[in-house]
Amino acid sequence: MDKIVIKGGKPLHGNVQISGAKNAALPVLASALLTAGTNTFHNIPDLMDVKTIKKLLISMGAEIEGEETVKISVDKIINPTASYDLVKTMRASILVLGPLVARAGVARVSLPGGCAIGARPVNLHLKALEDMGAHVELKNGYIEAKAKKLKGADIYFDLTTVTGTENIMMAATLAHGTTVLNNAAREPEVINLADVLKGMGAKISGAGTDVITIEGVPSLKPTKAAIIPDRIEAGTFMIAAGMTHGEINVLGCNPNHLEALINKLRDTGMKITAIKNGLKVSAGKKINSVDVTTVPYPGFPTDLQAQIMAYMCIGNGLSVISETVFENRFMHVSELLRMGADIVIQGGNAIVRGVPKLRGAQTMATDLRASASLVLAGLAAQGTTEISRVYHIDRGYESIEKKFSALGADIQRVKA
Repeated sequence: MDKIVIKGGKPLHGNVQISGAKNAALPVLASALLTAGTNTFHNIPDLMDVKTIKKLLISMGAEIEGEETVKISVDKIINPTASYDLVKTMRASILVLGPLVARAGVARVSLPGGCAIGARPVNLHLKALEDMGAHVELKNGYIEAKAKKLKGADIYFDLTTVTGTENIMMAATLAHGTTVLNNAAREPEVINLADVLKGMGAKISGAGTDVITIEGVPSLKPTKAAIIPDRIEAGTFMIAAGMTHGEINVLGCNPNHLEALINKLRDTGMKITAIKNGLKVSAGKKINSVDVTTVPYPGFPTDLQAQIMAYMCIGNGLSVISETVFENRFMHVSELLRMGADIVIQGGNAIVRGVPKLRGAQTMATDLRASASLVLAGLAAQGTTEISRVYHIDRGYESIEKKFSALGADIQRVKA
């Protein structure tokens, strides 16, 4: 099992190119199940989760070519089952449920796995499909859903759910009648998927707001589309610049997707300015401690909570970081404590008292974003940090050690 080894204390300088967004690529690839013919998707990141969903789609009858540009054809769904072996490593596998029921009339999807950061129940997806006329059962760890033809419905999500919004939006494109999604997720990745579906001929309005309306059509056609840049990867590198007292250009990102983070980082003392094709990010003279509360987009993203906590570990003062999206997303705290951080957990709040320096230590990644926080801590720490179980980071960051190395970090992947 690989590990990442970092000798900390080197300021980052230079340019980093941001890859396509994992959380946009996965639903867009799943949307190919809705059409016959060849869809072409650009800016697909080279990640383990992308490889997993490709395997999943191939098992259902897809023909796939390419890496960064992917051509995918699903002329016929030959197997509407998402098996446990493929689904267990990635919760986003649930995204095939809606398209399968919409096009094939049947789906059998294993209950999903992935990062153990909270319950993230799929009941919101299932209730919405039932509201649209599907018969849904849970059998032997699998979701089994059937519908001769889904029907439009007025859907209200009790909790804002990104994958639920995406799943039901895809299902509704081929339903009979009009579907309205209330309390829909507003993330840029949802908008990206809606744009792709509209390119296929779907009739969708309201994406980017909390009410999305989909008027079903008899069939969809293949399209060509690009994946948006990964705002979470961009945010991770921006925080790294502040932690290492560096200055970098984050290229290929969309600043409009990063406003909550930009505002918070400016409060810490960082200087962030727009440049051609991205952002110039510079560390401040000192790190001001700030409070952070995670909320659905356009608020501060839960997927950057672990990274900004690592940053606040070396801030000047006291920071309170509140997690409101996932109830079990402080698993990185125990590892940061091993590096000399001063953090106390009180319910959904982490109280972080900044220390002058973190110290290198042997650590273990517990989930995708936790692993990123440990990389950031290692870059800023005195001495050597080893991070094991880095397969987590490969799910969401493309060549992270190569990108940081190109910025001047002393970081390498070691084969165990």
